[in-house]
Amino acid sequence: MIPTPLPSTPHARPRRLRATPAMRRLVAETHVHARQLILPMFVREGLAEPRPIASMPGVQQHTVDSLRRAAVEAAEAGIGGVMLFGVPQVRDAVGSAADDPEGILNVATRAVAEEVGDALVVQTDLCLDEFTDHGHCGVLDQRGAVDNDATLERYRAMAIAQAEAGSALLGLSGMMDGQVAAVRETLDAAGHTDTAILAYAAKYASAFYGPFREAVDSQLTGDRRSYQQDPANRREGRYEARLDLAEGADVLMVKPAMSYLDVLADVAAESPVPVWAYQVSGEAAMIEAAAANGWIDRQRAIEESVISIRRAGADAVLSYFAVEIAGWLR
Repeated sequence: MIPTPLPSTPHARPRRLRATPAMRRLVAETHVHARQLILPMFVREGLAEPRPIASMPGVQQHTVDSLRRAAVEAAEAGIGGVMLFGVPQVRDAVGSAADDPEGILNVATRAVAEEVGDALVVQTDLCLDEFTDHGHCGVLDQRGAVDNDATLERYRAMAIAQAEAGSALLGLSGMMDGQVAAVRETLDAAGHTDTAILAYAAKYASAFYGPFREAVDSQLTGDRRSYQQDPANRREGRYEARLDLAEGADVLMVKPAMSYLDVLADVAAESPVPVWAYQVSGEAAMIEAAAANGWIDRQRAIEESVISIRRAGADAVLSYFAVEIAGWLR
């Protein structure tokens, strides 16, 4: 690259390219398109009607029927996909409902895949935390610690159930070592070679997940710091991403997004596969709360937050604002 010397006189006028909305649009370096947005959605067993989530304004726990309708709306908005999370009525120590073909997430996946599977990418969260009575992402050993290798066996069973229900992409969010390799091996052996894997490669033990705990009625006591990443560590995010790539991940995830833009940029700079980022519940809730108090312009803040995630290197963004943003882009 040929260096450009800075002028010694005030002839440089970068403002020329900022003067009008048309000029700003023309020279913008980063863009957000509806197809780059993915909507996380929650479906809860036993509901007669959708239930609002208090800490996440505008977000609901759906019935299967309302989930279908919301998925159609998402498809019509032109977004790229939906990520489904299930909330069962009955939980146990090993999350038995997670791989039950008649469990709420698998039933909902079939319904949504039948409704909009040709219009957008139907994705499912592959993790045990919503299904266990202790709220951890894996099964526990006799000491009460998460047993990594025993958990992988549960993930294998979940992978088959979700693939057979029609999920096109499995979101491995549990942060177990070796989870990508275990799930890829199991899918391929069962003939699901076309089912893609989204590896939550750099997932941090974040305080910004708080509202999500309400969304899935989490039973968690304690924390997940023994298996999710330490927020202090940047290089470790790249290391985790390399491991997941070596195990066969089709897409990599950085989560949360806004507080980890440096990690996102690092992973995106190295990755030969798409890199996504999740604008998590607490990040969205902060925008909503500040806007509700009149402290910020809600639409501008949402747009700026998502463009910053794209600018850092995300090829797609999971956001609770996905459908709303798609409407603004029209």
